[in-house]
Amino acid sequence: MKSKNKKEHRNNQAFKVRGPLKAFFMWPVYVGIILVAVTAAMYYIDILCGNIMAAFMVVYIIVFGLLMFKFRPSVMREIMEFSINCSQVQKELLSELTIPYCLIDNNGKVLWMNKTMQEITEKKKDFKKNISHIMPELESNVFPVGEEAKEVHLTFDERDYCVEMKRISSDELLEDVDIIENRKEDSVIAMYMFDETDTNMYIQKIKDERFVVGLIYIDNYEEALESIDDVRRSLFVGLIDKRVNKYFTPGAAIVRKLEKDKYIAVFRYKYLEKLMADKFSLLEDIKSVKIGNEMTITLSIGIGTGGSDYAKNYDVARAAMDLAQGRGGDQAVLKDGDKIIYYGGKSQQMEKNTRVKVRVKAHALKQILETTETVLIMGHKLADIDSFGSAMGIYVICRRLGKKAHIVINDITSSVKPFRDRFLGKEEYPEDMFLLREEAPAYVDGTTAVIVVDVNKPHMTECPELLDICKTIIVFDHHRQSSDAISGAVLSYVDPYASSASEMITEMLQYVEDGVKIKAFEADAMYAGIYIDTNGFNSKAGPRTFEAAAFLRRHGADVTRVRKMLRNDMAEYRAVASAVSKATVYKDAYAFAIFEGVGVDSPTIGGAKAANQLLDISGVKASFVVTAYNDTIYVSARSIDEVNVQLVMEKLGGGGHMTVAGTQLKDCTAEQAVHTIKVTIERMIEDGEI
Repeated sequence: MKSKNKKEHRNNQAFKVRGPLKAFFMWPVYVGIILVAVTAAMYYIDILCGNIMAAFMVVYIIVFGLLMFKFRPSVMREIMEFSINCSQVQKELLSELTIPYCLIDNNGKVLWMNKTMQEITEKKKDFKKNISHIMPELESNVFPVGEEAKEVHLTFDERDYCVEMKRISSDELLEDVDIIENRKEDSVIAMYMFDETDTNMYIQKIKDERFVVGLIYIDNYEEALESIDDVRRSLFVGLIDKRVNKYFTPGAAIVRKLEKDKYIAVFRYKYLEKLMADKFSLLEDIKSVKIGNEMTITLSIGIGTGGSDYAKNYDVARAAMDLAQGRGGDQAVLKDGDKIIYYGGKSQQMEKNTRVKVRVKAHALKQILETTETVLIMGHKLADIDSFGSAMGIYVICRRLGKKAHIVINDITSSVKPFRDRFLGKEEYPEDMFLLREEAPAYVDGTTAVIVVDVNKPHMTECPELLDICKTIIVFDHHRQSSDAISGAVLSYVDPYASSASEMITEMLQYVEDGVKIKAFEADAMYAGIYIDTNGFNSKAGPRTFEAAAFLRRHGADVTRVRKMLRNDMAEYRAVASAVSKATVYKDAYAFAIFEGVGVDSPTIGGAKAANQLLDISGVKASFVVTAYNDTIYVSARSIDEVNVQLVMEKLGGGGHMTVAGTQLKDCTAEQAVHTIKVTIERMIEDGEI
């Protein structure tokens, strides 16, 4: 009975307040206590003053009583009514919200949706099925996991939407609610759908209207023109002009001829997407121009876009053209901001027999070296004989100009060792002629120049640190250029038409100074570099190659001596033979082998030799030999003329030439590397790249 009375009393009580509202009601109590104390003090001082103060206190108590017992319930009732009305307004606003909104559970089942959501989905408010029945893209795997909101972009009923989902935990939902059990794993997902159709349309329109600059250069204009009689030359030039203009005319492009073999085209990005779709068919179409010319015409195309203004787009196009020509021509390079895409480049590049460029580069090298005191020369990691031979040629040039030069080389392969040993212990060569990569930074000062040979990728150089600490950087390479080439070089001579870096340096030797003297074993090293990179003058050996070899022969290079030093030892010969005997052929055209380098001094060299030998098998268009060495998988790729292995290796982060290329792979086995190459070839065949 007693407990029942307590319960009835509790039920008759007004709602208890807290927080700022409670403080608001308590302040009159605190003021009343202060008045009582002040009244007592006034009686102590003066009875009349005390009576006046007591009268005031009685009036205050009456007012306070009325406030607490008569007006307070009315105030609380008004607050509750406002709260209820506010909640109803919020619910109505949410229901009438123009943005589609719904609540779903953890499995995607719809709990509630507002009117806008009902309208666009054409569902009634009692729809309780999974949201994936309406939008298949909204499976449980795209729902947010934690507190962070998640966005999903989808198309529904021909409109584009950005769906934003936010997980609401049960703690927030059931706070102060005692009728439902609260479990930590329980939650619901609030889902908003923002229509972005118009936004996407305007973004695409802005993208389509972007300014694009295209540069079109004829790679072999002079060479092709020489084989045509005078009567047909004007017709030949007119046909080329017609093909170039016809190709860009559908895109409302402005095409102008800058020089006899150079064009510029200006058009919108919308047309560029069509050019990308047909993979710049002009590259193949121009080759059909035949009116007596013995040599097939090829083009280099550089496309630039993504710049902040017209002038910058032109600069981007020029950079793309430099890259296209640095890779041997007969291809298009698209540079969109930092993104670079390559098209074409399938054919063997034609050798240019002009010496003007070599003479200009040699003169520039001489001028740069006049301002330096020390020169550090380095090639690529695991230097081969071409890297060593070209480094030796630069050493000869530096010595002729009176500069202190050092060759940075760490790992001495079996092919390089016989040539390197001939320089050790000779009086005319200093003890620090060869430096390890750890020693090289100590030789750097304000006047030091770094010359990089046979490589143009920073991470593949013998000591990448030197490129960061030296101001003067010079690059000489014969590999086709890639997007991650060495930047900031004061002189860069990349000639993909050259057979080897040793050939390039041998040509430059003849123009740096007249009467340059080369010792016999120096000439041997450079001759060996040319010999190896041309596979015994059987691959990429043009007139310039034989002229360079003849120059070295005149200065003491001995063919027999070089051949003896390049011979294999028995262990390497057996390993190469074993790899070739176990080779498999993929798609009747691509030979694959794994080179086991156990007991071999330089497994990567053996792998390259095995790749060369596999090309002697009838029907093999390209060979790929995989070698595991020092926790890295080295891939040697070779072909004769039908397959551009450089394009294949570029897909895997490597590079090289059309017929000689390679790459390095990490975190995989030799078998996995073979599978990766096969998948890459399969994809490139489907895309028509090879």
